[in-house]
Amino acid sequence: MKPLGSEREHYWLALSMAKAAGVDLQAAIDDGRFDQKSWAATVQRCRGCEWGSECKYWLREHHEIDSAPATCANAGLFDDLKALKEVQKPS
Repeated sequence: MKPLGSEREHYWLALSMAKAAGVDLQAAIDDGRFDQKSWAATVQRCRGCEWGSECKYWLREHHEIDSAPATCANAGLFDDLKALKEVQKPS
């Protein structure tokens, strides 16, 4: 198991990946799809991600994407948050 990465660095990496994938984490918190405990777990998963060292370079080239790459430890979470947002949209 690799050592965990810097909290500060992975805070920003997770936030940047969510933004690139079209996930507004603050809106998710505001509408109850996400909370502070979940955010802490998101950053922790990012810190332990095997792909973390490549992530920052990848994000420089990919500012808007449909979903986070499968190599991202939080890809499933970001996809779920987007899907829940779509379900909650008023018709």
